[in-house]
Amino acid sequence: MSSFNKVLMMGNLTRDPQLTYTPGGTAVVDFGLATNRKFKKQDGSAGEEVCFVDVRAFGKTAETINKYFTKGKPIFLEGRLSFDSWTGKDNKKHSKHRITMESFQFLPDGGRREPGQDRDEPRGNPPSGRVDDPGYDRNRDCGDEGQSIPDQDIPF
Repeated sequence: MSSFNKVLMMGNLTRDPQLTYTPGGTAVVDFGLATNRKFKKQDGSAGEEVCFVDVRAFGKTAETINKYFTKGKPIFLEGRLSFDSWTGKDNKKHSKHRITMESFQFLPDGGRREPGQDRDEPRGNPPSGRVDDPGYDRNRDCGDEGQSIPDQDIPF
């Protein structure tokens, strides 16, 4: 029997990304994501349900998330569900599902900014596009046609 594990979510970060590195030097970022669902209850009143999910990303994607995102920023992401289990300090078994992010897209944030944050600070949005998409033309928004940007100057 075949299986399929794909998650698409759009929501807002519930906390600032936390960047760490593995002993081998791979970047790892963890953050929380909240999604809202509005619905009409049986009695006709409005209802709302919020879903909170932990997300983890690796490599350049992790560094990009850490550089450009803060609590409250919207994101559209694609990934897969992962299951983690561990024994806590209390010797009890714990487990949870999390999304392991494979790609994401920047979303407009409606002009919301952190207090005191300038438009030119790195937490702004770079040109939109799928970050992992090999067909994404990074030079499309550069102005002069044919001019290329050195890879080390591109945040993703």
